[in-house]
Amino acid sequence: MKQILSVIILFVAISIATNAQIDVNKVLKNSQKKAEKNIENRIGNKIDKGVDKSLDAVEEGVSGAVKGDDTKSKSAKTDGETKTKEKSTSVDAKTKGKTEAIVKQDSVKPSPALQWSKYDFVPGTEIIFEDDFRGEQNGEFPSRWDITKGTVEMAQFGEDMVVYFRKTNPNTPEAIMPFLKNRTADYLPDEFTVEFDCYFYDKKADNKTYYLFLYDSKNQMKIMSPSKPIRVDFNRVTYDHVGDYYPGQSEQKPIAGWRHVAISFNKRALKGYLDDTRLMNIPNIEFNPTGVMLSAGNVSGSGSNPFIKNVRIAKGAVPLYDKFLVDGKFVTTGIKFDVNKATIKPESMGTINYVVKMMADHPELKFSVEGHTDSDGEEAANQKLSETRSKAVMDQMVKLGIDKVRLTSKGYGEKRPMTENETPEGKAQNRRVEFVKF
Repeated sequence: MKQILSVIILFVAISIATNAQIDVNKVLKNSQKKAEKNIENRIGNKIDKGVDKSLDAVEEGVSGAVKGDDTKSKSAKTDGETKTKEKSTSVDAKTKGKTEAIVKQDSVKPSPALQWSKYDFVPGTEIIFEDDFRGEQNGEFPSRWDITKGTVEMAQFGEDMVVYFRKTNPNTPEAIMPFLKNRTADYLPDEFTVEFDCYFYDKKADNKTYYLFLYDSKNQMKIMSPSKPIRVDFNRVTYDHVGDYYPGQSEQKPIAGWRHVAISFNKRALKGYLDDTRLMNIPNIEFNPTGVMLSAGNVSGSGSNPFIKNVRIAKGAVPLYDKFLVDGKFVTTGIKFDVNKATIKPESMGTINYVVKMMADHPELKFSVEGHTDSDGEEAANQKLSETRSKAVMDQMVKLGIDKVRLTSKGYGEKRPMTENETPEGKAQNRRVEFVKF
């Protein structure tokens, strides 16, 4: 009993000190006798109400200790387990969240990024037909074209003059074709390229399909080989269902803007490109291309109608390296720039990549990159423009890995034309880049 009483006295003293925020040692030293007396009174008649509250709590604790009651211990353990469980749940939630985020990230197809360094299309070097539609009148039919049927007119779209397909149907076909002097003859050689830009909208429902026919149904009735057209959608290029989707865009929402279409034909092989990627590669087609027609699918004259611009048809030539071996240089019109600027157009990268690979395969080669312009504009401005353009090409090749000691750049402006500057084709031929051995 004395032992229990001593324990009670000790706990009561500590409780009193704690409640009064007083140092425990001081309480023990100064209040021990008072506590003993209070406890005795508490045991006898419970007079001291201040001790009563502490004593009840202590008595409960002592009673629990005597009876082996570990409720408080269990409560503490339960609290610990609860906190541990909560922490574990929190960790599991974070882990689950990260896992879901990773799965979600993996399931979403990233938007394609144009990698023009992979573009291997090289256009023909001798231009058969060229039209950027500058100088055309809004609302008029394009002056250098003909039509089978339908309604097609020029329009202003942003800063560009474009061919506006108001009403056409490719199944007829209703299409336009270059108005060439030799349009009744087979004017497409064994090797040729066709290029144009076409516009698409940001909603699938608004987009129309563009069609490229490799014959002229109006002027070549006696010689043409009717065939299915090359089909260009916002995300693919196909011929008779042969072709592929642009990477990552088979189901992706279209992005509004211009896309560059390039078609290459070599004797019987047909290839098709959309922007920077080859999507169609057919080793053998069983018809003879004789001409070019362009159309857009089922256009009724309402809604978001299709536009095209920058059409070029060019004759293929011997490989550039073979040309270099014969002449000590080669000429290309495949490197294009923004109007009156030295900004290289993305479709130029096929030609640039070809030259870079040539120099990588033949480390002995050193080239002077030489720019030329047509005669439009002031001579001094053209001189400056040719210099900045040739330097831009040289800088791009250095970025692609060619040692700068193997390259120099020069500009000749309009001083050295290859042909007359009276036609769009002549001007396009004079706007060229030459790679000259040094």
